Amino acid sequence: MREEIVFYTNPQSRGRIARWMLEEVAAPYRTEVIEYGAMMKSPDYLAINPMGKVPAIRHGDNLVTECAAICAYLADAFPDVGLAPPLDKRGSYYRWLFFAAGPIESAVTHHYLGFDPEGEQQAMVGYGTFATVMDTLEKALAGGGYIAGESFTAADIYLGSQINWGLQFGTMETRPGFADYVARLTDRPAYQRAAELDDAAPPARE
Repeated sequence: MREEIVFYTNPQSRGRIARWMLEEVAAPYRTEVIEYGAMMKSPDYLAINPMGKVPAIRHGDNLVTECAAICAYLADAFPDVGLAPPLDKRGSYYRWLFFAAGPIESAVTHHYLGFDPEGEQQAMVGYGTFATVMDTLEKALAGGGYIAGESFTAADIYLGSQINWGLQFGTMETRPGFADYVARLTDRPAYQRAAELDDAAPPARE
């Protein structure tokens, strides 16, 4: 697909995940930095993402929001890069990509905000308990390597970003294997290029 990619982001946001993914696929893209506040809630940007959140990408006629969806979309849009397994071997890839987007995202956010479900509440939330999520993730990373098998995939970008931030900001417990996993991922040239671009970019001004 040769259409231009437009990347809507803010350097202090989850847009850093999408930036890393864009650098991995190595397709040309144009960045539009969206400032928090009025600009992100403006009619023009709400037409792109009614949630008033970043990131988002526009690729030809395709408009994609949500980091996990952006990662999955770009992996499929640029298959030659090899960031998604073959269709008949995507079980673990889908499992962990959406485990990160669902249970991990919810459990870490709730725990940080001081809400840990108890009793019957644990049956109502998709993740059960924060401890269960951390235990599950620890077991998944115990063997080293990558989350969906022997090869690096878009699932590692999304999951690895969450663990990296969790360890940096103290929202996720330090468990065996977490730091080693993050170190393997952040050593990638595409991650380092993406981080340099976001670190150097000042927030947009209206």
